[in-house]
Amino acid sequence: MPSLIIIVAMFALLWFLMIRPQRAKQQAQRRMLDTVAPGDEILTVGGLYGIVQELDEDGDLIVEVAEGIHVRVARRAVATLVKPDDEEADEDAADAADAADDQAGDDIVDGEVEPEYEENAEGTSAAGVHEVKNEEDSVKDVASTPATPEERS
Repeated sequence: MPSLIIIVAMFALLWFLMIRPQRAKQQAQRRMLDTVAPGDEILTVGGLYGIVQELDEDGDLIVEVAEGIHVRVARRAVATLVKPDDEEADEDAADAADAADDQAGDDIVDGEVEPEYEENAEGTSAAGVHEVKNEEDSVKDVASTPATPEERS
C-alpha cells in the first residue's frame, strides 16, 4: 500500500512539473498563431523574418521576406511575432550611441579612450614599440641562432 501512494505522488509531481507547463506553452502558442493577421512581422522556425501579407484559404500565410519576394508559410511554422517597438528602440539606442562616438572624435575601444603614444628621442614610443624605418630591420633570422636562456625569459 505505501508503494502505491509513492507511485501516485510521483505521477502527481510529474504532472505539475512537466505536463501542465508544457500544455500551457502549447495553448499560448496556439493563441498566438490564431491572432496572426496581415501586417504582423513574424519569425519562422527556420529563422526567416517577414511581414504577413495575407492569409491563404488553406490556413497558410503569404509572407513578404524581402521587397517583392513572397513565400507561402504554414501557420504552424511561425515561431513568434516580432514586436516592432522593442526592435526600433534597440536600433535607436545603438544609432544614438554611434552618433555620440562619432561626435566625440576619440578612438574609443570597449568604452575606454585609446591612448596616443608619442615617440621619445630613441625612436621608441611610450608603449616600448620601435618604429620600423627599414624593412630589413624588422626581419630577424631567429631560426638560425638558438635563443640564450636570458633571451627566453
